[in-house]
Amino acid sequence: MHPDTIEIDVDTLARLRQAVPPPVVLDVREPRELAVCALEDAVHIPMGEIPARLDELPADRQLVVMCHHGVRSMQVTRFLRHQGYTNVRNLAGGIDAWSDRIDPALPRY
Repeated sequence: MHPDTIEIDVDTLARLRQAVPPPVVLDVREPRELAVCALEDAVHIPMGEIPARLDELPADRQLVVMCHHGVRSMQVTRFLRHQGYTNVRNLAGGIDAWSDRIDPALPRY
């Protein structure tokens, strides 16, 4: 994957999650959304808390940011890149696409 690629699809993330080490998935949805469905092992930091919690994000690992459909996570991806995180990508389609293509057992909302 080219380092300037800002977005990846769910099929790519599914493959990357098999790597060692896997990317850190950063879920920026709100707690009420996480109650509906969530990816196992994802780091959960609501979008509005990201600036205050940057120290919780690894700078030495690939980050994949996700939300419901990919709009909020794209904003966070761009913000993180401006903060110096070079290995960060947005998950196109968010958890909705993940539920549709990768894990249909996850509820959609």
